[in-house]
Amino acid sequence: MSVSCHENSLYLHRKAKTAMTNESNIISHEGVVTKITDEELEIKILSQSACAACHAKSACGMGEQAEKILTVPRPKSKDFALMQRVNVRMAIGQGNKAAVLAYLIPIILLLTVLFVCLGLGLSEGISALLSVVALIPYYIILYLRRDKLKQKFEYLID
Repeated sequence: MSVSCHENSLYLHRKAKTAMTNESNIISHEGVVTKITDEELEIKILSQSACAACHAKSACGMGEQAEKILTVPRPKSKDFALMQRVNVRMAIGQGNKAAVLAYLIPIILLLTVLFVCLGLGLSEGISALLSVVALIPYYIILYLRRDKLKQKFEYLID
């Protein structure tokens, strides 16, 4: 019995929705609403000592910082007030995707440029400088595509 691509796609979509409801697959942070617009909420994520024991800390990056401002699309079905405490949740797979974009791709780019420059016989100083400079276009592209990237990440706010 063969499974069509469409049926497989529907299965994966249902599986992803189920993962969002399974607490073991969720990254969750408590925060406070600091700004409300018609389209977005700005939420200050509060640092928690439990981050050290969290199984998702390697994908999250929140454990090292005292506070972080997160801008998320405003759910139309709920009303929010300034200084209201909320819980921001995200599927762990989306957290991993964010970690790849923020950390993995830049380090691969940096090391690739470094080793290519060294292989071409450039000095270590020039190679290191060019490696860092090579990150500038990457982060500019991320910045220019920030609206598209925002659409790819789904936040649940309680």
